[in-house]
Amino acid sequence: MAHALADDGVRLYCEEAGSGSPIVFVHEFAGDHRSWEAQMRFFSRRHRCVAFAARGYPPSDVPERPEQYSQARAVRDILAVMDHLRIRQAHVVGLSMGGYATLHFGLDHADRALSLVVAGAGYGSEKHLQREFRDNAAEVARNFLDLGSPAFASVYGSGASRVQLQNKDLRGWQEFIRMLGEHSARGSADTMLGVQAQRPSIYDLEGRLKTLAAPTLIVVGDEDDHCLQPGLFMKRTIPASGLVVLPKTGHAVNLEEPDAFNQHVASFLAMVEADKWPPRDPRANPAEIMRVVKA
Repeated sequence: MAHALADDGVRLYCEEAGSGSPIVFVHEFAGDHRSWEAQMRFFSRRHRCVAFAARGYPPSDVPERPEQYSQARAVRDILAVMDHLRIRQAHVVGLSMGGYATLHFGLDHADRALSLVVAGAGYGSEKHLQREFRDNAAEVARNFLDLGSPAFASVYGSGASRVQLQNKDLRGWQEFIRMLGEHSARGSADTMLGVQAQRPSIYDLEGRLKTLAAPTLIVVGDEDDHCLQPGLFMKRTIPASGLVVLPKTGHAVNLEEPDAFNQHVASFLAMVEADKWPPRDPRANPAEIMRVVKA
């Protein structure tokens, strides 16, 4: 257990386990470093695993100025954790907010990424829903401040893409709600306003995604509706990418289906490390329906 120091002096709490090629886990808005426990236990058998709490999530520092929260800061914080732990390159695995940060990390620091796992990323990307998403983000921030994290946790955790966890694993969902209720209300509000509401749409990254060289695994639940189309878009745009869609699954794929998630990620990492995850064969042209010999 340690604290890494971000470039603006914010302390970032991190935990690590195991040895081998490094994996850095980047959590979602409603989670924290504890959300990756099932992955830390599984992957630390063969990898050096790191999970950290984002800024605004105790025991990391909770900056008091809203401008200290942004998508760019989230990316630099991954870098700060790696630098503190003297990790030159790592497989980076992120969910939702962490998936966005993971994607941007691969774009901004390609030389530091062995591979990327981008799970549950897409909220706020749909152009026709961007205004509604930002309005909702402002309301969520207000709810955290007005109601407090313990009172608002069960409301936020009962959303359309969260009830799947509740239905499958009530005990796990209750633990998720308890942990969410322990979050800093101020940190959650500023994260929602500074990171979530201000990040660019995945569709606006098309030009950069076409040049993303890192092997990439995209994971989405089939009932995580606002991530399905962005997931397909990333698959069609990122050259060395693959897409996993987990059936009857919502947003928190690593909590809902830990065994399936772990196995898909483990297979992906093994293929990357064996240099068996190449870019898509150019002959696999999505515009082609079937091949014929024309007279």
